[in-house]
Amino acid sequence: MVTTSKAETTFTVVSDLEAVMTIVLDAPRELVFEVCSQARHMSQWWGPRQYSLPVCEMDARPGGTYRMVQRSSDGTEHPFRGEFLEVAPPERLVFTQVYEPFAEHPMLVTLTFEDQGNGRTLMSGRMRFDSIESRDASLASGMESGARESYERMAEHLAVLDRGIWFERVFEAPRELVFDVWTSPKHVAQWWGPNGFTNTIHEMDVRPGGVWRFMMHGPDGVDYPNRIVFVEVVRPERLVYDRGGDSPDASDFRAEVFFADEGPRTRLTMRSLFASRDIREMVSREYHAVEGGQQTLDRLAAYLDRVRA
Repeated sequence: MVTTSKAETTFTVVSDLEAVMTIVLDAPRELVFEVCSQARHMSQWWGPRQYSLPVCEMDARPGGTYRMVQRSSDGTEHPFRGEFLEVAPPERLVFTQVYEPFAEHPMLVTLTFEDQGNGRTLMSGRMRFDSIESRDASLASGMESGARESYERMAEHLAVLDRGIWFERVFEAPRELVFDVWTSPKHVAQWWGPNGFTNTIHEMDVRPGGVWRFMMHGPDGVDYPNRIVFVEVVRPERLVYDRGGDSPDASDFRAEVFFADEGPRTRLTMRSLFASRDIREMVSREYHAVEGGQQTLDRLAAYLDRVRA
């Protein structure tokens, strides 16, 4: 038996064909189960940090399937897929996992979620290989370090959920077009903001460190100045930017926008992270941020339809 540990994470080879990974998470098991069974969450943490995840598709029900594609900085892709065999929220997930280049060697994965009290959850992942050779090849490829890093990223994702506002939408348009419409001034001015708003774009420099300044004109005649600084720009996969003016404001936030390729369609996931849960709730209550965000994405969908017509 081989056991390694780091903080509250362990990886143990328990038999010739099985390995078990466990982590204690500071989140209730209902939320942990959700984070492990919905694409909008999985896209934020699954896989090592060195890879992006341009494809993240998941239908978590018995007989449902999933597919993930990790992409390295040089463009190399690592596709995974599988089928859900058992889905018992919030206690248990059982599914197959296939690394597509070696599809003849599937792995069976069982995730269990145990309530530890005080809002904490013990998550255990049991991985069963089809042969000793498959087990050894997976370990030699760095599976342990990759799985550990992935679990640690999940813990980080859980830590920010209570101060974020989340949106997910599938658009009937290719990813490159959705990304362009999100980052081109001539397009953004046509759809950005809730219903009834118009925009004047003063500058939009879409690169790390670049500034986007614009004025939103409300239907009530009030103008709302905005200043955004881009932190990450990875075309056409993701954008990270900070919204804030020259003077700090409680409503300032960091936005992370992910564009996942689903063939002719694009799955867009966006989260806005505020300084605290209280600020998130204030923004939702007083500025109607959730309703406004949904209306903005509705306008984007309608604009994409017009562009493609």
